[in-house]
Amino acid sequence: MHDSWRPFLNSEFEKPYFKELCQFLHQEYQDKQIFPKKSQVFRAFTTDLNKVTVVILGQDPYHTPGAAHGLAFSVPPGQKIPPSLVNIYKEIENDIGVELEAVKLQEMKSRHTSGCLTSWQNQGVLLLNNTLTVEAHRAGSHRGRGWEIFTEAVIKYLDEVRPHLVFLLWGRDARSKTSLINQEKHLVLESPHPSPLSANYGFFGNHHFSKANQFLKAHDLPEISW
Repeated sequence: MHDSWRPFLNSEFEKPYFKELCQFLHQEYQDKQIFPKKSQVFRAFTTDLNKVTVVILGQDPYHTPGAAHGLAFSVPPGQKIPPSLVNIYKEIENDIGVELEAVKLQEMKSRHTSGCLTSWQNQGVLLLNNTLTVEAHRAGSHRGRGWEIFTEAVIKYLDEVRPHLVFLLWGRDARSKTSLINQEKHLVLESPHPSPLSANYGFFGNHHFSKANQFLKAHDLPEISW
């Protein structure tokens, strides 16, 4: 994790709910196949807190082998791009691509041939899942074990300590966090999840990526190269 997160994380790690969660995870990793691997569970927190400008909140990690690596919606280089991320890329290209010159549009499309989103992370996008672990082939298997308490604490902390954040909340789990955010201070953009099951019901056409950059630009913050 990045040192900027240590005071907050160390405080959370000492709380009873988190100690219970750790006991549960210790047994799960010992007995079952759990994703991501232990060393990557807190990878989102390698993002420098002082540089975070955008927060994307996912659901739980990908539950197929080789896909989850600690960043919401992202997969390691060389892995097939998951359907939800395919739809995210489609919306970016439809939202921002129409405004780009041909050369810049091609540059953006070339970035979208990989499902690894570390380039977003390096620009200050916090790619956080609502639940940070999952059992292989069992979506949602670690819900209700304490991770939701943790991610609520993260959102509250970000709301307090960072100015002018953009929160991209896609799907029911993410949108449940809306009430935790001061919308006079931050921009909250909500829509259905980019999953193929729901993308056609409001994710496509949400223009969240251009709206995020417009907000950042208005507050003299660097726009994200999506």
